[in-house]
Amino acid sequence: MIIDLRSDTVTKPTKDMLEAMMQAQVGDDVFDEDVTVKMLESKLAAQFGKSHALFFPSGSMANQTALKLHTQPGEQVICDKTAHIYNYEAGGASFNSGISCKLVDGNRGMFTAQQVEEAINPDAFYYAKTTLVEVENTANRGGGSCWDFEELKKIRQVCDTHKLGYHLDGARLWNALVEKDETTMQYGKLFDTISVCLSKGLGCPIGSVLIGDEALMKNAVRIRKVFGGNMRQVGYLAAAGLYALENNINRLKDDHSKAKDIETVLKTLPFIQSVEPVETNIIIFELQKGISESAFVQKLDDNGIKIIGMGSGKLRIVTHLDYTNVMHDKFLSVLRKLEF
Repeated sequence: MIIDLRSDTVTKPTKDMLEAMMQAQVGDDVFDEDVTVKMLESKLAAQFGKSHALFFPSGSMANQTALKLHTQPGEQVICDKTAHIYNYEAGGASFNSGISCKLVDGNRGMFTAQQVEEAINPDAFYYAKTTLVEVENTANRGGGSCWDFEELKKIRQVCDTHKLGYHLDGARLWNALVEKDETTMQYGKLFDTISVCLSKGLGCPIGSVLIGDEALMKNAVRIRKVFGGNMRQVGYLAAAGLYALENNINRLKDDHSKAKDIETVLKTLPFIQSVEPVETNIIIFELQKGISESAFVQKLDDNGIKIIGMGSGKLRIVTHLDYTNVMHDKFLSVLRKLEF
């Protein structure tokens, strides 16, 4: 038995999800003839109270499209120093949109409205023009941390005052919604654009969706084409998304519960230096000085357990749909018996 806790992207479609995919009514989406992807896009647009949504093969492409919709070359986006758009999208902000990132030193991937205010560049020709604020909820490198919605509202006020766009990287927004008892409509009212991922916590094989109103989204399909993201019979993938939205959201609470169990055990181990507070399905921790990260990962691998190093001495564990109760019991048992 292999226990893969490297990411919630490692899940495989369930039998019922595969059946939904095989039964999908499809057409050529480039000709705007795929009924199932239209159903998915319409459903998500309505859930967030927006007029438009567009399916993408990846969250990175959805985020990169949003950056391009909001900005012009030479402009700047404010984001946290740990943001996915800065750290894990291959420099796409500069490559695709010709923009720079103004990095905010937030707390576990989250910053305040005051920090946004302070990060806005002066209105002078020798500064990059600040045009966009981007937040990530949940924050991956923050350990799956959930933003305070009241702070997000305050940032919206700053954006309105300074005429800035407001984009949400909601790759794991579903986890935040379940944990904080918040709604898609609340987020739709707050943000100009929102990207949501279907292939992380919701267990789909592929897919993210960018959501927004017509004024911004009218060029999204053109940018997706430029990025090479137009697809044909994409309804097979969209059907997985429709199934996941109906069946795989509430069960995220189980992933969160298992993650908190792991947090509790890690805190009892003498070779663990610290564990980030666990709110959702991500556990980030550090080993004591002198403990080899590679040796720790290898010991787990020898027991059929896979986790991932994040650099800077931090390691990550992510619970997910395919992480069963039997796997959970075995993993906790292995952790308790490790020696260094």
